[in-house]
Amino acid sequence: MPHNILVADDDPHIREIICFALEKAGMKTAAVADGAAALQAVERRAPDLIVLDIGMPEMDGLEVCRRLRQRSDVPVLFLSARDEEIDRILGLEMGGDDYVTKPFSPRELVARVNVILRRARPVPAEEADDRQFAHGRLMLVPASHAASFEGKPLTLTAIEFAILKGFLARPHHVLGRDAVMANAYQSNIHVSERTVDSHIRNIRAKLAAAGCVDAIETVHGVGFRLGRCGG
Repeated sequence: MPHNILVADDDPHIREIICFALEKAGMKTAAVADGAAALQAVERRAPDLIVLDIGMPEMDGLEVCRRLRQRSDVPVLFLSARDEEIDRILGLEMGGDDYVTKPFSPRELVARVNVILRRARPVPAEEADDRQFAHGRLMLVPASHAASFEGKPLTLTAIEFAILKGFLARPHHVLGRDAVMANAYQSNIHVSERTVDSHIRNIRAKLAAAGCVDAIETVHGVGFRLGRCGG
C-alpha cells in the first residue's frame, strides 16, 4: 500500500512541487494551505506523515505540531524558509522528526520522508528483531517500537528511537555526531550538527522527565556516550 502524505504549505507552487515529487516516488498526497486545514485533514484521516511548513499565516507549523502531539504521534517533516536555529530547535523539540530548509532539493526531501517512514513503520513478523536493549533502568524493544524507563513508557519519535537504539547497541562507546546520525539517517543525507544536538537535547529532556537525569553524556571534543541511566 502506498504511503499517504499530507502536505501543508501556504505557497501553492511549493505544494505542487512537493506533491509531484512524492507521487513520482509512489506515494499518495493530499495538500492544504493553512494550519487549521491541516488539523482538520488529520482528524478526517490520519496520514502516514505530514510535510509541515513552519511559516504559515494565522496558525504556524509549530502550533500545528504542538496541537497534533496532544493526540497523535504522526511523523512530521518541517519546512522553513529560514535556516534559523530557533526554528529547528523548536520544531524538533515539539516532536518533529526532521527539518528541511527552503529552497530544497525535491529528491532530498523524498529521501528524508522515506527515512522517517522506514523508522516509523511496524516491523513485519517475519522480519521482527526479538532482541531487547537494556541499560541501567532504560529498555528498548525494537520489534514493538517501545521504550521505557523504570517501566514507564517513553514517547519517542522514530528518529529519536533510532538514535537511542544506536547508543544502547554500543553502550560503552563514545559516538561522534556522524555516528549518532548514521544510526538514524542514510549516509548520503546531510544532517547539520545543530540538528544532531537538537535530537540529543530532546531525548535528554524526555528521559529527564521520566526520572533519568544521566541518559546521554557529552564527551567534549569527541561526541556523546550513554550514561548510567539510573543503573
